[in-house]
Amino acid sequence: MDKDKLSDRQHGILRFIQGFLADNGYPPTIREIGEATGISSTSVVDYNLKALERLGIIRRDREVSRGIDVLVDPIRRALSNIVRLPVLGRIAAGEPIPVPEENAAYADEDEVLELTRDILRGYGDELYALRVQGNSMIDALVNDGDIVVMRQQHMVENGEMAAVWLKDERETTLKRFYSEGPLVRLQPANPTMKPLFVPAGNVEIQGKVVAVVRQA
Repeated sequence: MDKDKLSDRQHGILRFIQGFLADNGYPPTIREIGEATGISSTSVVDYNLKALERLGIIRRDREVSRGIDVLVDPIRRALSNIVRLPVLGRIAAGEPIPVPEENAAYADEDEVLELTRDILRGYGDELYALRVQGNSMIDALVNDGDIVVMRQQHMVENGEMAAVWLKDERETTLKRFYSEGPLVRLQPANPTMKPLFVPAGNVEIQGKVVAVVRQA
C-alpha cells in the first residue's frame, strides 16, 4: 500500500490523533478514536491503526491504552516531495521568436508547475519551466503547448536540447545544440525543418532541458 494513498477513514483517524495530541499532549484511546470518527467497532479502529502502523505513520505500544505515537505527518511529507517551478513564458520550437527583454529566454508569467522530485532525477534548485511554441522538436516528443523543465546553465554537450539565445537577433529558440568550429548548428527534431547555422559568438546557452511535461 502506498504511504500517500490512505483511505478516507484512515485520513480521518490520523487527523483526529494529530489534533488530540496537539490539544492534550497525549494520544487518544481506541474508544475515543471510534467515538470521534463515527466508528462503533473498536476492532475496525484497531484494523485501521494497524494499517497506519504498517505504513510507518504511527507507532503503537499495546501494553498501554494511549500508546500511539505519530511518526510521520503525511501532509508535510507529501509537500516535501513536491517541487514548484515557475513557468516563465514561452520558447520557440520552430523559427526563433523575438523576446522583449534583453538577454532573456522568456517573459514573466504568473504560472507554476508542480512536479514530484523523482521526475526531476536529482537536479538542483536552478530549475524553471517554459511552455513550448512550435513543432520543430516533435521527434524528440516535444510538441506545441508542452512544458519543458530547464536547468539554468551556460554550457551543454553536443546533442543536448537547450534554450539558445541569439544575441544579434534578440531571439530565442529550443533546439539540439552542436558546436562545429566557428559555427553552432541548432538542429530541429522534425524532418521537415532545416538546421540553423549561426556564428558561435552569437550564441548564448541559457538552459538545458531536463524533463518534458506533455499537455493533453
